[in-house]
Amino acid sequence: MEAAKKSKDTAIEDDTLREIYRQISRIHEVDKAIKAGLSSGKFQFTYWPMTGQEAIPAAIAPLVTKDDYMVTIYRGIHDQVAKGVPLKGLFAEALGRVDGVNKGKGGSPHISDPASGSMLTTAIVGAGTPIANGLALASKMRGTKAVTIVNFGDGATSIGAVHEAMNLAGLWKLPVIFMCQNNQMGEYTRIPDYTASKDFASRAAGYGFKGVQLDGNDPVAFHNGMKSIIEDVRNGNGPVFVEAMTVRLSLHAGVGDTNHLTKEELAAAKEAWPVPRTRALLLEQGICSEAELAAIDDAAKAEVKEAVEYALASAVTGEDEMLLDVYADPTVVPRRGQRVKRAEEAPHTGEKREMAMFEAIQDAQELALELDESVFFLGEDIGEEAGGVFKCFKGMQGKWGERVRPTPIAEQAIIGAATGAALVGMRPVAEIMFCDFVGVCLDQIVNHAAKQRYMSGGATHVPLTIRTIAGGGIGGFGAQHSQSTEALLLHNPGLKIVYPSTPTEAKGLLLSCIFDDDPCIQFESMMLTYALREEVPLGDYRIPLGVAKVKRAGSDISVITYGWQVMHCLAAAEELAKEGIDVEVIDLRTLLPLDYERIFTSVEKTGRALIVHAATEFCGLGAEIASTINEEMFTRLKAPAARFGAAYAPIAYSKTIETAQMPHAGSIAARVRELLK
Repeated sequence: MEAAKKSKDTAIEDDTLREIYRQISRIHEVDKAIKAGLSSGKFQFTYWPMTGQEAIPAAIAPLVTKDDYMVTIYRGIHDQVAKGVPLKGLFAEALGRVDGVNKGKGGSPHISDPASGSMLTTAIVGAGTPIANGLALASKMRGTKAVTIVNFGDGATSIGAVHEAMNLAGLWKLPVIFMCQNNQMGEYTRIPDYTASKDFASRAAGYGFKGVQLDGNDPVAFHNGMKSIIEDVRNGNGPVFVEAMTVRLSLHAGVGDTNHLTKEELAAAKEAWPVPRTRALLLEQGICSEAELAAIDDAAKAEVKEAVEYALASAVTGEDEMLLDVYADPTVVPRRGQRVKRAEEAPHTGEKREMAMFEAIQDAQELALELDESVFFLGEDIGEEAGGVFKCFKGMQGKWGERVRPTPIAEQAIIGAATGAALVGMRPVAEIMFCDFVGVCLDQIVNHAAKQRYMSGGATHVPLTIRTIAGGGIGGFGAQHSQSTEALLLHNPGLKIVYPSTPTEAKGLLLSCIFDDDPCIQFESMMLTYALREEVPLGDYRIPLGVAKVKRAGSDISVITYGWQVMHCLAAAEELAKEGIDVEVIDLRTLLPLDYERIFTSVEKTGRALIVHAATEFCGLGAEIASTINEEMFTRLKAPAARFGAAYAPIAYSKTIETAQMPHAGSIAARVRELLK
């Protein structure tokens, strides 16, 4: 019993060790019940066993409270149990039942239980680390003592998001613990086959903070090591990387012993298994009798048995829930033929001042900071002296301090931090410099921020705003700085997207986005950032999301557009008016929610429609709107609705080619003439 001797020499309170074993027993019984249910066919869901890793969260449990945050991964059911997620809701969620903690919408790989501090479970390897930074950032900005622990496996150490997150955490000295549960196996690949690193803890030094390696199979040593680490982080001494050494005894997924160890390795791993090891230690130390341990085990069995019976008796989540929790308001979900009439913005009767778009955006940002202390901004180069690449933050960091936070060049870290902070009630506004760069952080946007409300069954939501620039139409920026990527994002449920065409709309839409409870993305056109000036309302001026606007009334054809193409469409309309063609120009302003009520009303009047956008025509938003108009209004149309977008090629560096490949006033007018023949 060498392991027991080691533990005997390490001080721990009897009650603490007893509580650690109670959690280990509960985790073990959950593990056994799931495997039995899957083997018998009673359960049907994917399970990634954590057998062998039980002591890690169990030893942490006495050191944290529900006010501390936790993020884990799909193999994290042991983390969930020890953190305090109710077992009835846990089993019901895994079974896709309506009484699950997330109404059966997330399942075992996506559990969120904010009541216990279990904030997010991700099924994407390594993706939880940037979000954990945001939870920790919220704690730091609010001045609480909460600690965030983000759990991931050794395989996640190869993921770029983990490195971006560690760099940001070190820079900002965030109260976060990166908990690498090193079970010796990245899914099906052993460590020497995917990295030359001798260990993972030493990597932390490269990011400016401490890394430690602890024995995750020794509950006493691990608890005592974590006790000082958690206390240190709680007292503001920055992040820590913990490499918890353990062994996964089960398959990557499913039921059965692991198949990646030799017989000798498996025998040694089972000898070090914390379940029997901790039980034996309690007996040897005289802390518990066999009867007392049996009582702990029996209580765990009874709790799990009751939870399983409760879950199986719960109704399967029905299709009536299908479109609920995509957004706070179910009417936002686009459905074929849906016409939702939303009220227009109230007329502004107050003072105005002439502004360019970048000034109107800064005005909105300053006002948001004044209105709500939970608002803050983060992005590359937004501090002094730069004030942002597009000068939307000039002088703001000096005035607002840490609420204007320049970041490293690390889009995953930026969006992840914003998502995590939003999960706990902050209202972050993140800047992604060019919309081409959303591809760098697409996972954080579409798999986490966009889906969290739905996956959590409404238990959590993400009031995050992203601002980004579309650089096309100017020339000289080339294929990676000139795209308009809205269609890429529109295909992902859970996001709201706006695209202003004037400084007034840039301010009014941005304020509405910041104070919306769903993740919003505002596209802004570089072409309009400095060139277009107008009188902009001062004060708290908001344009409701999902409300289009008639920018020019007409009777012959409805041209439906947004962003900088509004300017081109209005110019085309004036050119066509000289020929007796009366064009109505509709500025969508919001792409989702989409204002089909005002689109249909206009087309009912004109009988014709052309949808124009700078994005690629193929699979663009214009195709969706044109198809919907044709389906819903077929008998009332004088001609089929059509679309007009950019040619299917990367945006050229050549100004001549770019001008030809994107719609402009002359080519829009020509397209209208074709439709009126």
